Amino acid sequence: MKNKRPTLQDVADLVGVTKMTVSRFIRNPDQVSGRLQSSIASALDELGYIPNRAPDILSKSKSRSIGVLLPSLANQVFSDVIHGVESVLEPAGYQTMLAHYGYSKEAEEAQITTLLSYNVDGLIISESYHTERVRKMLKVAGIPVIEIMDSASPAIEQAIGIDNQAAAYAMTKRMIQKGHDKIVYFAARMDQRTLLKVAGYEAAMQDHGLKPLCMSTGSASSFSLGERFMEETLEQHPDTNGVFCTNDDLAIGAIYACQKAGVTIPEQMGIAGFHGHDIAKVMTPRLATVITPREEIGRLAAEHLLARLDGAAVTEQSVDLDFKIEEGESI
Repeated sequence: MKNKRPTLQDVADLVGVTKMTVSRFIRNPDQVSGRLQSSIASALDELGYIPNRAPDILSKSKSRSIGVLLPSLANQVFSDVIHGVESVLEPAGYQTMLAHYGYSKEAEEAQITTLLSYNVDGLIISESYHTERVRKMLKVAGIPVIEIMDSASPAIEQAIGIDNQAAAYAMTKRMIQKGHDKIVYFAARMDQRTLLKVAGYEAAMQDHGLKPLCMSTGSASSFSLGERFMEETLEQHPDTNGVFCTNDDLAIGAIYACQKAGVTIPEQMGIAGFHGHDIAKVMTPRLATVITPREEIGRLAAEHLLARLDGAAVTEQSVDLDFKIEEGESI
């Protein structure tokens, strides 16, 4: 049985005030005393209270909308995911409510609160690690939740994605087999999936008796960042003969930097990316990359969500999809 969403009355009972007092606090905290502000705020957090901004929707009816929360709407990786989601939801008569959180757990919490307040029928979220308040809200929301992009991390209810650590291990191993034994990893954002990829790279290097080295930043990835990382690597670690990047943007920038510096690819420097963007297929040299099934992830997430809305049980807590190692011409 699903948990019942906490009501204003539940919050009021916990604090020992009237429902109207709690309502006034939610509309404007300054309308209640400072002591009550702290007590009510604590009770809202403790219960995982979700404000309802769609009072005209009866609690037992469907809103015909699905919340989709992504770290970025500009990244091609997630535009492919959206395409997969909407290819299923639109024919089924569901609207997609998109939100993004910029890789911030605090922003994710705020966006999930907003999506739930509009009584979405289900949630597709692209993160596996959340604040405690998010976990509490999702537990009491009474709707199906699917986490995507990562199949290996523990799921709240159901996860659909790839094993990022295994994928990074496989590409690093392939680069080593191709003769690149001094490989540097380029990382950006440092979100959980990037950390898993770094772990896979480091494990492969160590298993082959090689020394891992990571160039990292919390900033967003870009072609120019890949170029800068490559320039710094050539200067600070001139014996480097391989670079594995957390995505294709960094890898393309790294290739450009090598071409400017007269470093031949792949003879002097092997370079690989992650995700398999379209540009990787047409550039010269063709980029080696881990091809990930982003559109399939979105499609399957939507299909599983609709099935659960129709009463189907979760039969697979983790759906692990295949990735493909594409050698291209750059390793």
